Amino acid sequence: MRKTCVGVVKVSTWMVKMLKNAKTLLGSEVALLRDTDATLIPSGQPLLLEKDTKVIVTQALGSSITIQVNGNLVLIHEEDVGALGVEPDMTYLDCAKDVSMDMEKRAWTLLKTCYDPEIPVNIVDLGLIYGCQFVDEDIGQVAYVAMTLTAPGCGMGPILVENVRRKVMLIPEVKRVEVEMVFDPPWSQDRMSDEAKLQLKLL
Repeated sequence: MRKTCVGVVKVSTWMVKMLKNAKTLLGSEVALLRDTDATLIPSGQPLLLEKDTKVIVTQALGSSITIQVNGNLVLIHEEDVGALGVEPDMTYLDCAKDVSMDMEKRAWTLLKTCYDPEIPVNIVDLGLIYGCQFVDEDIGQVAYVAMTLTAPGCGMGPILVENVRRKVMLIPEVKRVEVEMVFDPPWSQDRMSDEAKLQLKLL
């Protein structure tokens, strides 16, 4: 039977599998299995964490993991979560290639796998994505994504932008992704979905 994405509202089965795997580490102290590239939150400064460094897992959502090291929050990217003993489930790639969904729906589904490393809500429900559209140009389909940040000076902005670009580029028909950072109108809690507000206890 052909696999299909579950849509942009529900959490897909690959995400559930990933959460079950990674959530077993939440609140636990873990020793890194190898040297690991990471990013300091919220400055966005790159770090190299050495093998056997003791860390505490604080957030495991989407395909990256947030840890605490010496009182600092640090992001471990998808390609390096194996250093924590977690195997990322890459079946979301099937969704990117699922032609039973149009490109826009596939893009929104993929964007819901991107999380703010400090907030346990995906960037779509958080209201950071202002728009996503596709234009048929000479090179093929070009995706234009408009997004914002909860705070204009957030150092994690470039990290989130690159994550957005990388996820949308997974769609085979897409030849280029342009991500524009927009601060007018500014982000506010009104942009959050009801699901996100409930999760953050704002309702």
